[in-house]
Amino acid sequence: MAGSYPEGAPAVLADKRQQFGNRFLSDPARVFHHNAWDNVEWSEEQAAAAERKVQENSTQRVCQEKQVDYEVNAHKYWNNFYKIHENGFFKDRHWLFTEFPELAPSRNQNHLKDWFLENKRSEVPQCRNNEDGPSLIMEEQHKCSSKSLEHKTETPPVEENVTQKISDLEICADEFPGSSATYRILEVGCGVGNTVFPILQTNNDPGLFVYCCDFSSTAIELVQTNPEYDPSRCFAFVHDLCDEGKSYPVPKGSLDIIILIFVLSAIVPDKMQKAINRLSRLLKPGGMMLLRDYGRYDMAQLRFKKGQCLSGNFYVRGDGTRVYFFTQEELDTLFTTAGLEKVQNLVDRRLQVNRGKQLTMYRVWIQCKYCKPLLSSTS
Repeated sequence: MAGSYPEGAPAVLADKRQQFGNRFLSDPARVFHHNAWDNVEWSEEQAAAAERKVQENSTQRVCQEKQVDYEVNAHKYWNNFYKIHENGFFKDRHWLFTEFPELAPSRNQNHLKDWFLENKRSEVPQCRNNEDGPSLIMEEQHKCSSKSLEHKTETPPVEENVTQKISDLEICADEFPGSSATYRILEVGCGVGNTVFPILQTNNDPGLFVYCCDFSSTAIELVQTNPEYDPSRCFAFVHDLCDEGKSYPVPKGSLDIIILIFVLSAIVPDKMQKAINRLSRLLKPGGMMLLRDYGRYDMAQLRFKKGQCLSGNFYVRGDGTRVYFFTQEELDTLFTTAGLEKVQNLVDRRLQVNRGKQLTMYRVWIQCKYCKPLLSSTS
């Protein structure tokens, strides 16, 4: 499933972020001096106005007949989107390596490990909490043991006898695409590959294998016909993450990283939990699920008109694609219910500026990292 649009810039990680996080608007008179400002605090009046706008655009709901159409024909709407825009709509997400070092080569993964070690309060074998200062608009909890960051070389092997049905085939643990890889990444909702190809171009780890899926067959065709597509390092396939009857082409417990970039928001809220549950089962112990998606009261939500609301905070665009706007608490519930532990759950509030037109645009995104608990010593 394609990522919702328009996408934004990287999230705020204060002094840990290399490219962004250095511009803070202390003087409102200087708002048009830069294209974007970080960690923008909202006034009570602004937050109240945003809530009123959402209440206003939610009063008139899309009729049930049309709602059924948007769900049943969701793949058609996304296929049409990609037939129109092909690979010219989204930009490659090179910012991902700043926000998610887990996707970069091993030296950056080691850097992330060091970052966790620096923030440890004490040497204890169990998970624990550690929060950054109150000045940040973020909530960071280091609940996973630092050993979870060593999964590239120390992940317990997948049981050899594990098999998983895929259509009419029995895929054994040593016979699936990328079975010989030592580090496996899956992107769900890959679109035309704006995340996949930067990973393949940047991460030259010989043990890396990247899986990517989208339920738009048009998007997958564009990925597979891209000159950068390398079947020896990547496997692209059509998949609906809401289809409980269709398996992923990898065994349970075989993935190191699962990426969800502006994709979870594109499905019906009632189906989100089961989708995350299924994905969670694919992760190795210590594996990570990475998400970036729309936050409540983002500019895109406030721009919807009456008659475009499907249900609470869930809307349909003019082209038939849909989008949901999350709170941190909602995402935390989805991931923890699936058995994952919080590493990061932050709000990125940014003020984007069109200096030519003297316009300001307030964006709200949420960025999450959740890990699968390590196996206990008795397991």
